[in-house]
Amino acid sequence: MTQNLVSLDLTDNLPKFDAALDAIEGLMDVFVSLTPDEVRQLTKIGDKSETFCRQTVAILDQNKQALPPGFDLGELKRDLTAFDALRPRLIRLQALAAKCADTQVALGSDILSASYDGYRLLKAFGKADNVTPLQETMRSNVRRTAPAKADSAA
Repeated sequence: MTQNLVSLDLTDNLPKFDAALDAIEGLMDVFVSLTPDEVRQLTKIGDKSETFCRQTVAILDQNKQALPPGFDLGELKRDLTAFDALRPRLIRLQALAAKCADTQVALGSDILSASYDGYRLLKAFGKADNVTPLQETMRSNVRRTAPAKADSAA
């Protein structure tokens, strides 16, 4: 094999991995799921609007007497506290998800690279009848996945 970006055996760790995911999913039962349409319709907080919101909360907190009875400053402050608590955890989860995705890409690349190596070996040495169907499958895969060649007359 000419490429080996990653080599791992998850067999022993899969039950622990799944248990950790189950625990995280259980903790996230109180979280919401929004449809893409719902997300599009929501006003979204950004860096500048976050600063505005924090300043507004501070001023509202200093002027509670001016708030109407229906304005729930406590809920606003709880939302801000939860927002702050969630951010570093979301960053960690995103980094872990990216690491899983990168590992899967590396494994897939290793698999494809080794398969190409094996195909070349079979093509060079595997003339036996029982290898012919495998070679035909590999040829069709190679044709589908090979990048298109640029026209040299351009």
